[in-house]
Amino acid sequence: MVNDIEPLNNELPSSFADRLGAHYSNLISAVHKKKYGQFFTPIKIASFMAGYYKCKSSEIKILDPGCGTAILSCALIESILKSQKSIHEIELTVYESDRELIPFTEASLKYLKKWLHGHKVKFIYVLHTNDFVLMNSDTLENQNRNIEYYDLIISNPPYFKIQKNDVRAKVSDSIVHGQPNIYSIFLYTAAELLKENGQLIFIIPRSFTSGLYFRLFREKFFSLVQLDEVHLFESRKEAFQKDDVLQENVIISAKRTKANGNRHSIVVSSSHGSSDLEERSERTFYSDELFDKNSHQKILHLPISGKEANIVRLFKTWKGNLNAYNIQISTGPVVSFRAKQFIFPEPKEGILYAPLYLLYNASKMKWSWPLDKNGKGQYIQVCEQTKPLLIRNKNYLFLRRFSSKDDHSRLIATPYFADSVDTDVIGVENHLNYIYRPNGHLDRSEILGLATLLNSSLFDVYFRTFNGNINVSATELREMPLPPLEVINEIGNALISNNNFVQSIVDSIVNKFFEQFKELSIV
Repeated sequence: MVNDIEPLNNELPSSFADRLGAHYSNLISAVHKKKYGQFFTPIKIASFMAGYYKCKSSEIKILDPGCGTAILSCALIESILKSQKSIHEIELTVYESDRELIPFTEASLKYLKKWLHGHKVKFIYVLHTNDFVLMNSDTLENQNRNIEYYDLIISNPPYFKIQKNDVRAKVSDSIVHGQPNIYSIFLYTAAELLKENGQLIFIIPRSFTSGLYFRLFREKFFSLVQLDEVHLFESRKEAFQKDDVLQENVIISAKRTKANGNRHSIVVSSSHGSSDLEERSERTFYSDELFDKNSHQKILHLPISGKEANIVRLFKTWKGNLNAYNIQISTGPVVSFRAKQFIFPEPKEGILYAPLYLLYNASKMKWSWPLDKNGKGQYIQVCEQTKPLLIRNKNYLFLRRFSSKDDHSRLIATPYFADSVDTDVIGVENHLNYIYRPNGHLDRSEILGLATLLNSSLFDVYFRTFNGNINVSATELREMPLPPLEVINEIGNALISNNNFVQSIVDSIVNKFFEQFKELSIV
């Protein structure tokens, strides 16, 4: 069916590739797209990414792993020819593992070759139909071979999680943890294939910037390359709107360099989506403002406004954290489906029960239990089998592990006091994190102070500068900077004096303690 589409008169290769991709997308199912993590790059975004290239050689070797219909390669090469008249030879290597798509890829590359011939540029291309990661697995396993290195690598890699026993996860176990997303393996493999001072340009989910699963990846990736430019899409819908993808995406441009530890400038830009790329905002930061290479988690912050930048700077002045104050955060140990035989919506006579706390019981500054939730079990039997799942009933701060699309804040924290129920133990479901003092107790002022901070707009803005998904990880919270403990207690006492837990009061109290940010309209 690819023969139904012919290039138009004087059509640009990227336009033809875009039409081929649109035609193919109409032929395949959503299941097929999901299997391959296949979301073709919109032509506006492809052209924008192409504008990041910096290589000025007259002979260029380009790699496009997971190329689809090669729209990114086409847009990049068009951009090179437009700005660099001295170019006379281009060698392009592409990978595409979807066998049904290959005829469309070949049609695109053949037209690109013909177009370049008309511009008197020698063009050699190689199309691999094997898996990109597996075909280059020896770069991940540090095996010696004759590696082919590239000047430029551009990609919109597939996005999907792979199982721990997947062969691609096994060959990349030095950079991944848990259940990795394939895009991170594509990105790191590409970095290994860059020449010294070579450049990569990728559009990827933002989830790599933080989280335990990507910690090894961040450590290894940023030891290979220097991040130079980042573009964020503020809308989760618009970048891949035609494929109905709900994902926070970023475009990154990075250079392979041995001097990657040196302080350098990073340009961070943002737009709502693809339609306003020309009106994007830009800010320049020093690398150590966004990324602390000496930290354990190596989180990447991406502020997109003056307000966000100043909030990140404020947090960097704080030296405290939960561990420093002998406070821990853990994930609720009850997995409902595994303990369902011991969980009931109502107590039963003659059986000893403890309350079971769920995600739904926690809202901002408000604890509600039990709730009518369509028969959701909110009582757990106390017996030998459940003893390892139950925790002591004492003062806690509960924090939702996930935010929904209807939540205005990523951080939703709820103070909980032991006198809420008359029981020695409680059950906490694994959709909740709980903050506590292991060998002691949290005072009321400490709990309310932490709850006020975590529920504030100040903390929500800071959290969003590095967290690109709906998950709230205990790992991230452990390392999140906190003001001195005496300030936390003062904030808690201020909330007690107000006796009002609404958002405006929470923000007002926090802002009073950090007056230097009053003018930034944090609320």
